[in-house]
Amino acid sequence: MALEITDQSFKEVVLNSDKPVLVDFWAVWCGPCRMLGPIVEEVAEDFEGKAIVGKVDVDNNQQVSVDYGIRNIPTLLIFKNGQVVDKIVGVNSKEFITEKLSAHL
Repeated sequence: MALEITDQSFKEVVLNSDKPVLVDFWAVWCGPCRMLGPIVEEVAEDFEGKAIVGKVDVDNNQQVSVDYGIRNIPTLLIFKNGQVVDKIVGVNSKEFITEKLSAHL
């Protein structure tokens, strides 16, 4: 299951991780975000132990969203060693997301 990441936990969970981290920036009211949600959950299961998959609710965690210039949702950012190494905007297939994340393992 994807972790709920907050402004308060972002540094510890994402920036200090020794594994790649996929972060889904989303909101409850966003239709495309709800379409992508189950895909992100599947990716979280598939990568358990290899990568961290988390979700940031942009309405409740505005600081992280501002810090990373999130203007459109859903946006997925992939972090490695505390740095953004890839970005996916909009709804994409599980295969596409898996391929992007696998490249950073």
